[in-house]
Amino acid sequence: MATNLPFSLPFPADNSSPEVRDILLMPIEIRKSGIPLSEYEKVSIAFEVRSRLLPVGSTLIEQPFSPYITDYDRHEAPSTWPDRFDLSSWGIFSAFKEGEIIGGAVAVSDEPEVDILDGRSDLACIWDLRVDRSFRRAGIGNLLFKSVIDWARDRNCTELKVETQDINVPACRFYARQGCELRSINKNVYPPDLDEIQFLWYLNLRDAGGES
Repeated sequence: MATNLPFSLPFPADNSSPEVRDILLMPIEIRKSGIPLSEYEKVSIAFEVRSRLLPVGSTLIEQPFSPYITDYDRHEAPSTWPDRFDLSSWGIFSAFKEGEIIGGAVAVSDEPEVDILDGRSDLACIWDLRVDRSFRRAGIGNLLFKSVIDWARDRNCTELKVETQDINVPACRFYARQGCELRSINKNVYPPDLDEIQFLWYLNLRDAGGES
């Protein structure tokens, strides 16, 4: 079952974050990387689930519950992607601090085999975005997101699409701060044992900040 409309969020939809720490005082380098995916996936995507977002009409309510750790790489690690897709035209970015990889982002556009693109040539999606646990809430995700936007614009994309889940509240907060709009909530997309709901976010690249 899908619900498609703009939703009211239980947190501010702006790009100001009081949680950003001073790690960005150190040089951070973003590379459009050719590093092996076995290295890329060493940056853990695991996170602690403390709450979920429940849709009530067009409003989302945050419901806390007992925390647990989830790791989406257990279902499909980056090193397995080439078994399913041709990655030659994908945008793969890595964030480095003092030569150490601390984050990454992967973007896709104009790939017919990627269902989330809906067959559109003007749509890009964020396939993956991760930051090392020690460097989260330090602005690394912002830098990676900006790199994805620039890449998508260079490919003449007019819109960016992002998939999150109702239990990934930190990711939902992040994309709301970037100006993304939550337009679609889809139940029964994932296997029942996951007990998760799909959220689809969109960003109009013609209106998003920054230069193309």
